[in-house]
Amino acid sequence: MLKPKMRRQLPLHLMVAPSFLLVLVFSYGPIAGLVIAFQKFSVVKSFAHSPFVGWDNFDYMFKLPDIWQVIRNTVFIAVMKIAAGLVVPIVVSLLLNEVRKHVFKRSIQTLIYLPHFLSWIILGGVLIDILSPTSGIVNQFLGVFGIEPIFFLGHVQWFPAVVVISDVWKEFGFSTIVYLAALAGINPALYEAAVIDGANRWKQMLNITLPGMAPVIVLLATLSLGNVLNAGFDQIFNLYSPIVYESGDIIDTLVYRLGLEQAQYSLATAVGLIKSGVSIVLISVSYYLAYRLANYRIF
Repeated sequence: MLKPKMRRQLPLHLMVAPSFLLVLVFSYGPIAGLVIAFQKFSVVKSFAHSPFVGWDNFDYMFKLPDIWQVIRNTVFIAVMKIAAGLVVPIVVSLLLNEVRKHVFKRSIQTLIYLPHFLSWIILGGVLIDILSPTSGIVNQFLGVFGIEPIFFLGHVQWFPAVVVISDVWKEFGFSTIVYLAALAGINPALYEAAVIDGANRWKQMLNITLPGMAPVIVLLATLSLGNVLNAGFDQIFNLYSPIVYESGDIIDTLVYRLGLEQAQYSLATAVGLIKSGVSIVLISVSYYLAYRLANYRIF
């Protein structure tokens, strides 16, 4: 017989069970495959009969000619995305907070939030079209000022900038909503007192609005540390080409080419395992900092 409390909670557990099973099968089940990183894996021989080679795959990984360039690209693009992804939503939320016409404010929120729901397959096609050096609207606009066409997606210097800017354009609307929610929690009496004291809108923003947003800003900034090695596979895979490998190739795309295109399963697993290990450390550090700086706890 189940206890009364367990009987009450049983429907909730049954509701969660399918999601739990999916996570168990597709997220935790594949962990067993990490043994490939220590084998000379053969599809024909499978896990059971593939010979173990110890750390040979990891040693070979660090001898790859482009591995350090790939790591630098990953960290650079990811850090730029994190920085821009923090600054832009904060600025936009502060600007929207000053809008007094609610219809206009809601319309802007909806427009900037829409790209968040589009996949990078769709947005990649859009970017390829508008950034085309021959017929793209961006180069046509630059041509009005006498600027020569720029191959944005095929230029080593321009490609990382395009990746960062397009990622911010896609996601800043979602982050803006988080900051607007933080602004909604600020006590209106503080603004009323500031007006009585003669503070203008600028001083109100500096002394009330930004300090009120500070806990959320600190929280999101610290939690974003866990994404230092996540430069965005979906986005870059749909935009890059061999021309821009020098500045656009990241760890995830390298793993894709090694594992699926070149069938070097052991080497690809070793690269992915190193990245996962570093990411676990960074996530742990970010949650610790979030707890210390913003009193955020998940347990």
